[in-house]
Amino acid sequence: MKNINQHKYAIAITFIWIGFVGAISFMEAWIKFQAPGITTELGLGIGQLVFNALNKVEIICAILVGVSLLLSKYIKTKTFISVFFLIPLLILSIQTLWLLPALDHRADLIIKGIDVPKSKLHLWYVLLEIVKIINLFIYGNKLFTMRKNQSNDF
Repeated sequence: MKNINQHKYAIAITFIWIGFVGAISFMEAWIKFQAPGITTELGLGIGQLVFNALNKVEIICAILVGVSLLLSKYIKTKTFISVFFLIPLLILSIQTLWLLPALDHRADLIIKGIDVPKSKLHLWYVLLEIVKIINLFIYGNKLFTMRKNQSNDF
């Protein structure tokens, strides 16, 4: 396999990552509560499962993008350490280590029928998702443009 092919994988995985985040965070999360018979407790339980699965998929995407770029000759262009890749990695770390566990804890309390005070955790999560998607899009475009300029066989 030629080195240049590794770069194609990084581009594809970056846009697949965007698709997962967009579909789950901005579609599934809101729509599930509109289904007939879905209670808040049931919706929260489904949300916990889906968002923990999404988090694992995102971690795999981040690793695959990193590995594919490390194996690519384009690492010399400093694309790998671009701020547009580092910001989503930082956000993913914040979500994995703090936000998702905190949201899971709140959901568990609500599912058990315990009243919890209002929180801005969901707002923070949504804002970070928006920033993550914007940066991944810019990064994917940057990779695509570089790939297009370097090779016409894409």
